[in-house]
Amino acid sequence: MFSLSWKLQAVKFYIKITSMKKWVLLFWVLCFLTSKVSAFELILPKSKKVDTTSGYAFFLGKASNSEGILINNIRVYTAPNGAFAHSVKLNDGENRIIVRSSYNTQIYRVYKKPAPHKEEVAVCEFETPKSGVITKDNIPVFSTPSFSDKKRLAHLFKDTKVTVIASKGDFYKLFLSKDEFGWVPKAGLEFYCSPQKEPPVFLNMNNTRYKNASVHTISFTENLPYAIEERENEIIFKVYNPQLSDTSVYTMNIPKPDKYTYQVSLKNGTYTFKVSELPKRIEECTIVIDAGHGGDEKGAVGALGDEEKDINLKIALELQAILKQKGANVVMTRECDGNISLDDRISIARSSNANIFISIHLNSIGNAPMNIRKNRGTSIYYYNDNAKDLAEILENSITKSAKTRKDRVRKGNYGVIRPADYAGVLVEAAYMTNPLDSMLYSSPDFAYNTAKGIADGILEFIAE
Repeated sequence: MFSLSWKLQAVKFYIKITSMKKWVLLFWVLCFLTSKVSAFELILPKSKKVDTTSGYAFFLGKASNSEGILINNIRVYTAPNGAFAHSVKLNDGENRIIVRSSYNTQIYRVYKKPAPHKEEVAVCEFETPKSGVITKDNIPVFSTPSFSDKKRLAHLFKDTKVTVIASKGDFYKLFLSKDEFGWVPKAGLEFYCSPQKEPPVFLNMNNTRYKNASVHTISFTENLPYAIEERENEIIFKVYNPQLSDTSVYTMNIPKPDKYTYQVSLKNGTYTFKVSELPKRIEECTIVIDAGHGGDEKGAVGALGDEEKDINLKIALELQAILKQKGANVVMTRECDGNISLDDRISIARSSNANIFISIHLNSIGNAPMNIRKNRGTSIYYYNDNAKDLAEILENSITKSAKTRKDRVRKGNYGVIRPADYAGVLVEAAYMTNPLDSMLYSSPDFAYNTAKGIADGILEFIAE
């Protein structure tokens, strides 16, 4: 027979064990509930049913450290901060994409519309040349009939008289000389009936040299089309008079300084081409800082929900403070979260007589497969040759200061850096859509470090 004391000890032990089981059970319940709360969240796509013409569906989001993200059974890398990104190649029609983790499963249906069949548009040659006039300023002259053509021969002024010989799609073909042609958008040109009269006449040409600039003029009795060609040591400025003859081309060979900007204007048949040397001291420089996007235009979005426009502004304000401390004259296109058009950004730069223009952005991938090892880091874009050296210097200085990867210097056809009135570059500091880069741009020091890299690059460019 068991003693009474032993029975009492056994009852106490049973109660203790039962209590421990309850605490263990409670612990696992809490862990489960916590895991459910921290289950992955997708930033993109915004809807579970999507219609698109893109070749890829892009998935961007954040997850807890304990989750393993699978998209269509492919394991997706998750950064230490929880950011992840992945793209899925789409087939025409409906695509069923399953995103799942240890705690959650979501199904997306992405319908890819078949690419429309595009028939090649033929060039329609006119039986006889037609007289046309440019209806507004800044009409681009392309080398091919395509808006994606990066090579622009010139930007024509309002009331320029042109000779049109053909059309294709949205473009008219201009006759410049027997060996040179250009294409302009139809929306910027009108035809007019030209009575028989004498062709435009050349009047005079003049060159004037100043301390840090040179001014070159060439005059005709009418506004004629022009083109610019940059060579290693000179700028070729051409004016065409096809009404006179198919070889009537007037050329000015203008010496090119090491660091320069140039401006073209037209008034009453007279072109004025001014080439200016960039200042050699930061105190003499006017630098326009352009924080990309703003207001309703958010720009790219990050895996953690960050918006590009906000990071752009943080970097811009840090850069403003650094450059002012160095003695530069700094002009901002925006200092708060507001809407501002591309044309307004250019107008601010021109009205400020900017020497250098820095447009600040963060990158994202387009209609392409996501590669977290490739689509990351800092890329710099320039359009005109006068900004190429600045772009190359900035790639080195920013990546050194911000600890980002080099993603190359490229020539980019962006509106804000297209004018040659200033040395203009567009900085893509990092990729908003890259989980690895999100570790950088979400850190408290990223804005300052990027701004310092930009400032260091500008100082080096000026001092070269």
